[in-house]
Amino acid sequence: MATRTRKRPAAPRWRRILLWTLGSGFAVALLAFAALAVAVMNARASLPSFSELKSSPNGQMIRVRAADGTILVSLGPSYGEWVPYADIPPVMREAMVAVEDRRFRSHWGVDPVAVARIVKFAFDNHGTGRRLQGASTITQQVARTIFLSNSYTVSRKLREAVLALALERKFTKDQILELYLNKVYFGGGAYGIDAASRRFFGHPATTLDLSESAVIAGLVKAPSHYSPTADAEAAVGRAGVVLQLMQETGAISASEAAAANPHAVKLAPEPKQNSVRYFTDWALPQLETLIDETSAPLDVWTTLDLSMQRAADQAIRANAPAGVQGALVSVDRDGAVRAMVGGKDYVSSIYNRATQATRQPGSAFKLFVYLAALEAGYKPEDQVVDEPVTINGWSPRNSSGRFSGAMSLRSAFAYSINTVAAKLGRDVGYGTVADMGRRFGITTPIDTRPAMVLGTSDVRLLDMTRAFASVSQKGVAVTPYGITRVTAEGAVIYQHQVDTSRVLVAPYVAAQMTDLLQTAVATGTGRAAQIGRPVAGKTGTTSSNKDGWFLGFSSGLTTGVWMGRDDAHAVGGLQGGTAPARAFASFMRKAVASRPVENFETQVTLPEWQEEPDAESYYGEPDNGVFVDQDGYPVGGPQQDEGYLPPQPEGGQPEDPTPRETLDQDWLDRALGRNPPREAAPPQRTPYDPRRPMPGEPRRPVERPPYDPEGRPYQ
Repeated sequence: MATRTRKRPAAPRWRRILLWTLGSGFAVALLAFAALAVAVMNARASLPSFSELKSSPNGQMIRVRAADGTILVSLGPSYGEWVPYADIPPVMREAMVAVEDRRFRSHWGVDPVAVARIVKFAFDNHGTGRRLQGASTITQQVARTIFLSNSYTVSRKLREAVLALALERKFTKDQILELYLNKVYFGGGAYGIDAASRRFFGHPATTLDLSESAVIAGLVKAPSHYSPTADAEAAVGRAGVVLQLMQETGAISASEAAAANPHAVKLAPEPKQNSVRYFTDWALPQLETLIDETSAPLDVWTTLDLSMQRAADQAIRANAPAGVQGALVSVDRDGAVRAMVGGKDYVSSIYNRATQATRQPGSAFKLFVYLAALEAGYKPEDQVVDEPVTINGWSPRNSSGRFSGAMSLRSAFAYSINTVAAKLGRDVGYGTVADMGRRFGITTPIDTRPAMVLGTSDVRLLDMTRAFASVSQKGVAVTPYGITRVTAEGAVIYQHQVDTSRVLVAPYVAAQMTDLLQTAVATGTGRAAQIGRPVAGKTGTTSSNKDGWFLGFSSGLTTGVWMGRDDAHAVGGLQGGTAPARAFASFMRKAVASRPVENFETQVTLPEWQEEPDAESYYGEPDNGVFVDQDGYPVGGPQQDEGYLPPQPEGGQPEDPTPRETLDQDWLDRALGRNPPREAAPPQRTPYDPRRPMPGEPRRPVERPPYDPEGRPYQ
């Protein structure tokens, strides 16, 4: 009898489902692991070398220095010096690991404990909209800093994890930590520990102690919140947390943690951000035309003398009447701008009245009238008559309200006699006077009606100061400049060259003009500008006392002062010989105190054949200085001659001016940060823009006065 084979009972349905699920899950996991491995290997193969990562573009930092090397401002991201791993203080390394990734030495780039925390957080906060935080390892942060953006998306987190695993396969832990410490953002514009150490403590990262390391390590979580310069208490509190974590991880002992004192950390002094910024706002746009370097950190060495700048600031604040603005520019004999004040307070108004404002100069414009007359053959001793005069229906009056009869040209200038200036302008020609102003550097349009001799055309203080400086240099053109040299990684990439080849007037004309200017200070309207040594200068006052000017020179230094209201309203008692002259004297006494006393050469006798330089001596070479646009910002290259306004025919419009060259508006917009380039272009250095705030400052618009020159509000 055959035996019957007993049939095995079928497995329960749930068990089959479980086995299928486990098998499928294992297969999917295996495929996912294989895909991850392939992705990591591909990413590893595409990673740059360690040396390439060290030199990867970081964004350009610009440090602006005064003439003595003092840092005035730092612009753009700051990366400091690269600090090799061996030179990083051990306490700095351990502080960062303790606070940011305590399992850094044991994980493979992604911390499984942190991943588990993410999963739990996701389930606990599903639908709340809260972000997952604190899960990135140091390696993941390196991947994000170098290769990715800070956008918070699942795909970015996945790419970050793949890159972190690839980084761990290619580089050592020490190399990854070196990259991290030299590239992570610490706030205040500082990237990397060396920039942070210099920014907050004023010394290199190689000398960081335990307390300083704790402060810096605590910044990464929230740089703006824990910045020691923004909130010292918050920074100290966070440093205490870092020290506690270092003790928990065994990086330091309890006694070392107790001995550390973040409260005693000495912070580096904050650079002054007031009137110095008027100067940097004017000087830095010139970089666009001076250099081509767009990535390496730059050190920009300027002409600014900090002691003179302080004296200029004090002179304006102390002498400008209440409710009145003031500006001052001081130029050395070679054109170096030693001080620049564009207003009483940069914090409340960044509008630079020294370089941007255009105002009527009043009698200060007579400099060009008398230069034209002297060049035409007049002598300081020549007799002229102060008497009523009418020219094309215009009858000028003297400020004294009376006429003094016969006097020398010297006396007429010293006492600023308007009728004599009108006669001189008529005799030499108003176009000739306008041409003289253009020759000496006036960049704004000049009217040629008879009243122009009394300074009715708007000018800039910097232009007028430049003109007086050229007279002081015996008629040789002086071009103001603010940047002496630029270095990139220690190499000089730009060096300013002073040009003394352009002669504006013959030396004897400049000497005679200096004679007149000296008399104006010694016995005339500029007596308040006396400083106990030879001074030559000229006052300027506009109608209804809307503007007061004084411009003059002594001991090789030329200084111009303007005062007035931004709305062009009258200021009672404001005259060039009062507050502006006093501000000039207050500044110059300090500015030239260490300079030798220089007597003026007012008598120059030349051989007959040398007395009149030919036309090539005057105009043979274009001025290679930096000029300004309609807003007073500098633009590079030779001056574009705008000419002067032609005489107006009776009852009609001015004749069409000669066609003129124009600046490239596309370049100008980029240089001033007004609009983005019209076409996509390779990355370039971001042009300096005074509207861009310093770290921690709100962004402010470039300002203009609220009123036009006639006192009408802008629409």
